[in-house]
Amino acid sequence: MERGDYIWQAADWPNWRYDLEAVIGPLSNVTRAQGLLLGRLADVGMPLRDQASLAALTEDVLKTSEIEGEHLNPASVRSSIARRLGVDIGALAPVDRHVEGVVEMVLDAVTHNADAVTQERLFGWHAALFPTGFSGMSQIRVAAWRDDLKGPMQVVSGPFGRQRVHFEAPPAGRIEDEFTRFMDWVNAADTLHPMLKAGLAHLWFVTLHPFDDGNGRIARAIGDLLLARADGNPQRFYSLSAQIQRERHSYYEILERTQKGSLEITGWLLWFLATLLRAVEAAHTVLDAVLAKAHFWQRWAATPMNARQTKLLNALLDGFDGKLTSKKWAAIAKCSPDTALRDINELIECGVLRKNAAGGRSTAYDICT
Repeated sequence: MERGDYIWQAADWPNWRYDLEAVIGPLSNVTRAQGLLLGRLADVGMPLRDQASLAALTEDVLKTSEIEGEHLNPASVRSSIARRLGVDIGALAPVDRHVEGVVEMVLDAVTHNADAVTQERLFGWHAALFPTGFSGMSQIRVAAWRDDLKGPMQVVSGPFGRQRVHFEAPPAGRIEDEFTRFMDWVNAADTLHPMLKAGLAHLWFVTLHPFDDGNGRIARAIGDLLLARADGNPQRFYSLSAQIQRERHSYYEILERTQKGSLEITGWLLWFLATLLRAVEAAHTVLDAVLAKAHFWQRWAATPMNARQTKLLNALLDGFDGKLTSKKWAAIAKCSPDTALRDINELIECGVLRKNAAGGRSTAYDICT
């Protein structure tokens, strides 16, 4: 590697530069979109705002893990968040230590967004992400900076022997001083708009890459913390992580290009603001689903239903994965196939469910609209 391949090797690192005039318009667009979203939420009442926040936080936890190739159980994540926020969702799903750890980090970032970002706090997040001390099959340093004993920290892709190096982080010996400078900047009161600060903090942290693993998730949590400060609200109603996951190819492209470029990062901030705008706009779809669910239960409030029926209908309303069949009903409700079919037929008779056109083994069911 030649000197000067990465931004952290620049002589004036980390004196970030960007074109303020270029980002003002996109920044205003995001602010306007946030205002529209919060305006809608102001009219729906606290219980539905809680449900909208629960949906956004659940998506955030799921997607920040999916970006790293980890797929958490949606019901477990939702249950863990609901319990911690005191939101009633009925029966809670079992939760494992790994789910709890990711939830703890995300909730600590957004609900305590006014608290300082410290080494102790980030070490706590890291320990929560890796409760066993392992990342997959590999033992890692937990709640401690990386040591580079196995070589420099590199982001690579491709098969062994033909791997491509996308980025190499600063040497481990620099991490302590580098993080102190980063932490002082994050915690300082300044005139930089919090949304721009969130975008810059994300880039800066993943460039330092201070941990053996979990750097992306912690960078996104720091970004969420700063965005929560920008909103002036500990409740989250949109998920930037979900939008990054949907656009992860362009995310990795702009990140690599920026980290191999100069300290002029206008391009990165424009990408960040455009992605943030799409995240806020996508939140309207989440809010629509929350309102539709509320209207559904208002409509059928007088219809007697057992616990299994309520559970499965809520699963459908929350976005069921695939088609609902009697076999899936029996598996999820932990009942016999005959009981599942009886549950379904009762709901069909009173008009809550309808049978899809395909019959036989392909028979599936949808909620009547």
